[in-house]
Amino acid sequence: MAKKKKEIEPKREQRPPLEPANARITDTLRENYMPYAMSVIVSRAIPEIDGFKPSHRKLLYTMYNMGLLRGNRTKSANIVGTTMKLNPHGDGAIYETMVRLTRGNESLLVPFVDSKGNFGKVYSRDMAYAASRYTEAKLDAVCIELFRDIDCDAVDFTDNYDGTLKEPVLLPTTFPNILVSANTGIAVGMASNFCGFNLHEVCRTAIACIKDENHDILSTLPAPDFPTGGDIIWDEKEMRHIYATGRGSFRVRSKWEYQKKDNLIEVTEIPYTTTIEQIIDKIAELVKTNKIREIADVRDETDLSGLKIAIDLKRGTDPDKLMDKLFRMTPLMDSFPCNFNVLIGGMPRVLGVRELLDEWTAWRVESVRRRVYFDLNKKKEKLHLLQGLSKILLDIDRAIHIIRETEEDAEVVPNLMIGFGIDEVQADYIADIRLRNINKEYILNRLKETEELEKEIARLTDIVGSKAKILNMIVKELEAVIKKYPSERRSHIVAAEEVQTFVEDDHIADYPVLIFLTKEGYFKKITPQSWRMSAEHKLKDGDAVAWTAETTNKEEIIFLTDRQQAYKARLYDFDDTKASVLGDYLPQKLGMDEGESPIFAFLPGDYRATMVVVFENGKAVRFALESFATKTNRRRLTAAYSDKSKAIGFFIVDDTSEITVFSSANRALTFSASMLDVKASRSTQGVQVMVLRAKHVLTRACRMEDAGLSDNGRYRCRSIPSIGSVLREEDLPESQITL
Repeated sequence: MAKKKKEIEPKREQRPPLEPANARITDTLRENYMPYAMSVIVSRAIPEIDGFKPSHRKLLYTMYNMGLLRGNRTKSANIVGTTMKLNPHGDGAIYETMVRLTRGNESLLVPFVDSKGNFGKVYSRDMAYAASRYTEAKLDAVCIELFRDIDCDAVDFTDNYDGTLKEPVLLPTTFPNILVSANTGIAVGMASNFCGFNLHEVCRTAIACIKDENHDILSTLPAPDFPTGGDIIWDEKEMRHIYATGRGSFRVRSKWEYQKKDNLIEVTEIPYTTTIEQIIDKIAELVKTNKIREIADVRDETDLSGLKIAIDLKRGTDPDKLMDKLFRMTPLMDSFPCNFNVLIGGMPRVLGVRELLDEWTAWRVESVRRRVYFDLNKKKEKLHLLQGLSKILLDIDRAIHIIRETEEDAEVVPNLMIGFGIDEVQADYIADIRLRNINKEYILNRLKETEELEKEIARLTDIVGSKAKILNMIVKELEAVIKKYPSERRSHIVAAEEVQTFVEDDHIADYPVLIFLTKEGYFKKITPQSWRMSAEHKLKDGDAVAWTAETTNKEEIIFLTDRQQAYKARLYDFDDTKASVLGDYLPQKLGMDEGESPIFAFLPGDYRATMVVVFENGKAVRFALESFATKTNRRRLTAAYSDKSKAIGFFIVDDTSEITVFSSANRALTFSASMLDVKASRSTQGVQVMVLRAKHVLTRACRMEDAGLSDNGRYRCRSIPSIGSVLREEDLPESQITL
């Protein structure tokens, strides 16, 4: 019989035990979320005093170890792969970090990577960088200032993520890179946003602060600087606030030139916070919505020579006025928010410029002291060896005899120690001297170094114990950086007082216009010349003109709707048209709600008049037009009037105005607007004007002069509420003929 196959039970998946149902959310957050949050803050998003995030530091140190400081360029893919030994992230994230540090991307005033190939541009959203297998890179010359002291015990080293390699905790930069390099990071619950400053200005400011603790920073570091250039709108009060607190914002404006021959504007520098595509998209949107009518075309003409946005103008356009408008309405002028959040000793702190320089100086003093101490120990070790060498000078033959007579190699060093009274290190050094060098000339030449070493040791010992001398060394290093690395300011500084504030009305032509509103909600703005040429309106079937007025193009207009809402607009927001077209459909033009229709329009002027609203239930309310005035550019106002009853009439009045109302009971009543108290609220229900009985309602309201009554005095009341007077036969509305 065939043997039965043994059934193998499937191996059950080992799952972590579920947390108890009664686990406290605070405990879970503390144990799981807080470690993650701290890791993001300390090890990822916030820069440290050397001006680098961990991802930057790991990449640059890897390139240094690869010999890319002085050697030839290598493929970026090779650099990315090697960096993974220190940075446990994907190749895409590491390569993107390198792209931002390159000279080709133009993200930094002082780039750290000398690149070859397409690395994109910081000022372009669509100009993507090439894959890492196509580009090459090496460390830029300025990186000498980053790694000059790296092998002199100037900074601490720590294990990498798997403990197989060592990496520096900080890079010993010889200049305040924290202020030179622009840096942005978003952590958990906090963020950091550093603007760049000019290298020479930062170094001069650091020197001045070291020499004079009361130095006015603004005198040597007037404003930030950006690789994309632009004009910095300089406000002394705001800049001092940013320098003192590390928080605040300032405006950056694009640079442009007007080419009169071609009637176009060329933008050659833009704010650091935007891109070419964002600017062009916004301009195109404004042109499409007729908010800007002076532009014929806009295009990107960026090439190898640099950034350029070309804006073709229509004939007769004033370029200065147009650019003022574009600065206000597009990212051609943008604000840069500052948040100088930096890790100091592993703790995030928001510091001002002076505090950042003080922290960098204190850290740099310690780095230089450690470097000097490292050199001092090396000199002491060498002097110690030479002191042992001087002892065998007295009897070289004896040293040779001891070595020759020693039978075992391991006994050579102990025998020399006994024979000359030297320690093991000195004896080992003497034993390793080559046979050809055991002569008086060689030994005497070596011993001449002793005196120089003693002087050097004394000098280094003096430096280690003197903070003033260390500061003097830092100053000399900063002066050397200024001489060695040219750095011209790219962003021009413009005083805020010299910048004209954009006033929209100043750029709008003012001329007489006739305006018309139809019952169906169509609106027309017609010039008198056009009206004289053709005064016959084109209207939809059943539509008619409900309101008309003479005014000017700059006036404000307010539309009231059947949903108790008010819509504010300027007449120049509407195109000039002709009587032979339907005009603008207001519900669509003003973005009204679905089913909402305009029922009244008025020109508020200086908002000093009052409005009377008459309702179907016989009530009326009077309120000041000031209630429609707003400090901001709000387009829609809710609760424009009461919704308790249907409104049948709107009137702009003064105390001499008289209004006549008609009821369904064939009664009429004329009252003076002065009988109504001016209310503070637009949405109040008002007071009873005509007393209505049974189910009667008001059917019409108009000004007395438009009522068409045979005897106005008969219907005028002395007080309200009033029942009104019965209409005379000649005042009755015409009735339709019935069968």
